Amino acid sequence: MSERDETNHRFGTRAIHAGQEPEPATGAIMPPIFQTSTYVQAGLGDHKGYEYARVQNPTREALERNVAALEGGTHGIAFSSGLAAIEAVVKLLSAGDHVVSEENTYGGTHRMFTKVLARLGVEFTFVDSRDPEQIRDAMRPETRLVHLETPTNPMMRLCDLEAAVEIAHEREALLCVDNTFASPYNQRPLQLGADIAVHSSTKYLNGHSDIIGGIAVVNDDALAEDLRFVRKSSGGVPGPMDCWLCLRGTKTLHLRMEAHNRNGEAVARFLQEHPAVEETHYPGLPSHPQHELATRQMTGFTGMVAVEMGSGERARGLVEGTRIFALAESLGGVESLIGVPALMTHASVPPERRAVLGVTDGLVRLSVGVEDPDDLLEDLDRALASL
Repeated sequence: MSERDETNHRFGTRAIHAGQEPEPATGAIMPPIFQTSTYVQAGLGDHKGYEYARVQNPTREALERNVAALEGGTHGIAFSSGLAAIEAVVKLLSAGDHVVSEENTYGGTHRMFTKVLARLGVEFTFVDSRDPEQIRDAMRPETRLVHLETPTNPMMRLCDLEAAVEIAHEREALLCVDNTFASPYNQRPLQLGADIAVHSSTKYLNGHSDIIGGIAVVNDDALAEDLRFVRKSSGGVPGPMDCWLCLRGTKTLHLRMEAHNRNGEAVARFLQEHPAVEETHYPGLPSHPQHELATRQMTGFTGMVAVEMGSGERARGLVEGTRIFALAESLGGVESLIGVPALMTHASVPPERRAVLGVTDGLVRLSVGVEDPDDLLEDLDRALASL
C-alpha cells in the first residue's frame, strides 16, 4: 500500500496491509524473513540501501511502517524489547537533565530509571499523573522528558493526555506515552499531541506470547533520526524472525482487541460483583474514578483487570486455583494469564513504594485473553469459591 492509502484506510485494513507490498521477486504476499547480518555491495559505497543489519533490515522496516500506521504516526523504530525502546528515549537526554515520570510504571521501567539511568546523571521525579498539576509542579528548567503510562501497570490509573501534553510542551519537554496496556486499537497518544508512543511489542501488538520486542512511534523526522542513531549506537535491535512474528500478530490486532475488550469487561463486571473480591480496577467500569476520562481518550478498555483480594494468602489462593488463567508474567497474549504483581512484575519496586501505590500482596492482575468468556467466568468462580 502507498503512504496515501495507509492514511486513508480504516484501522483493520491498515493492520493487514500497511507498510508492506508483495515481495517483488516472487509475489509472496507475506514479507520475507531477511535472516542476514550483512549485505553484499557491488562496489565501495555502491549498495542497495542496506549495509549492515544492526542498521537496516527489510523485515524490521515492514513492521516499523505497519505499527507507525496503526499509531497514526510517521516513523516506527523497533527495538529488542519495550525496555530498550524506553531506554533509547531517555538516552536522547544528557547528564543533568531531568525526567518527570508516572510513579505507577511497570516495575522494570522504575528499576531501569532508578538503578541504571540515574547512575549516569539523569534525574527522575515520580508523580501521580492522575493529577496533571503534579506533573506541572514537578517540572524544572532542566526537565526534558515527561514519561507516562496510561492505563498504568497494574493499578489501571489514567492520565489526561491532552492536559499532560500542554504542560510538557509549555516547558519545551518531550512527552512519551507507554501505550502497551491500551494498544493503538484503543488509544493513540500521538493524535492527542504526544511526541512519542512506545510499546512492549511482546504484548498486544504481537499477541501470541512468542517474542520479546519493543517499538517507538513518532511524527517528527529529526526525533526519528535521533532515536535511530541511539539504536544504531547502542545495539538494541530486534531480530528479523521476531519482527516477522510481530508483523504476523498486528494483522489480527483489531480482531483480537475486540475480543480482549469484550472479555475484559465481562470479567471486570463479574469480579466487581463477587463477594470474595474487595475492589476491582478497570477503566471500563462506571465505578472507576476516571471512567469519564477513559471514555473520552480511549475507544476500548482492554483485557487488563486488577483486583484487591485483601491478603497475600487469598491472592495466592486465587492465582493458584485457576485452570484456564495461567499463572505467569507478561500480558496481552491470546491466552489468559494471572499473577501477583508484588511478587512478580513489580517485585523490584521497593516495598514502601508499592504500599504507596496500592500494589499490595493481595493485588492480583489478570490479562484476560480471547477464550470463550463463559469458560473464563466459570474458571474464576471456581477458584474464588475455593477461598
